[in-house]
Amino acid sequence: MTKNVESQRTDIYSRITDRIIDDLANGVRPWMKPWNAANTNGRITRPLRHNGQPYSGMNVLLLWSEQMSRGFASSMWITFKQALELGAAVRKGETGSTVVFASRFTKSETDGKGREVDREIPFLKAYSVFNAEQIDGLPEDYDHRPEILIDPVARIEQADCFFRSTGAVIRHGGNHAFYAPGPDLIQMPPFETFKDAASYYATLSHEATHWTAAENRVGRDLSRYVRDKSERAREELIAELGSCFLCADLGIAPELEPRPDHASYLQSWLTVLANDKRAIFQAAAHAQRATAFLHGLQPEATNIRDAA
Repeated sequence: MTKNVESQRTDIYSRITDRIIDDLANGVRPWMKPWNAANTNGRITRPLRHNGQPYSGMNVLLLWSEQMSRGFASSMWITFKQALELGAAVRKGETGSTVVFASRFTKSETDGKGREVDREIPFLKAYSVFNAEQIDGLPEDYDHRPEILIDPVARIEQADCFFRSTGAVIRHGGNHAFYAPGPDLIQMPPFETFKDAASYYATLSHEATHWTAAENRVGRDLSRYVRDKSERAREELIAELGSCFLCADLGIAPELEPRPDHASYLQSWLTVLANDKRAIFQAAAHAQRATAFLHGLQPEATNIRDAA
């Protein structure tokens, strides 16, 4: 990889991470912006591609942030080329929003014994997309597809069915929610102690993301969670992002205010992100794998994919 390519990749990590650090330093969890800025009783969705497929991982955070800061009501994003293919055009003077694409390429190298070996090299590419509201001439009703609205009772029933289908052992009692790796179970306070059903399932979505860490699931290492403050902060960031992704998928609002036992993580996240410009990308990727795993346990696997 050339120094120029490596420098560009590093710059992408730094630019995006610095934006998130600024938000956190002001006490704002950027991944919560859609719910803070909109009617929490409404339907918050993942950002969508031109074909209706949801974005995932880091791109969810990037486009949620752009949608909120720029006041777009539409959740659909389209590249310049895709707009032309649809017979439409980006309005003159409009600026795009950054999304990223992570992949790998294979490079042949000579090892210490003079043998040719293939090495996989990861790369990160940034490109621009435009919100549907920045584009003229889109096909009629292209961005006004009928939205499937689920009434609150049905929405909660859907969430209940979702978590039951995971097969996770969920026990109730006490006043703390947590995942216990040893016995491999999720402990939740009694249902009636939450302010409403949505709050219960939002908390459960956080703990279910922790639950996916087991080796026979997605395999995140939690062995240093208790004794290493940095590792604990990273895992809690994964669980928080995973909870947001799940809440958007299930049509419920996440935990808008950090639980008392989570409030201290804000400073820890700032420290982690300041010291590692790739940390938020890694956390978003882990959160995506966790939510994809949970969706994959459903009777009819949903269309939430691992791709960016």
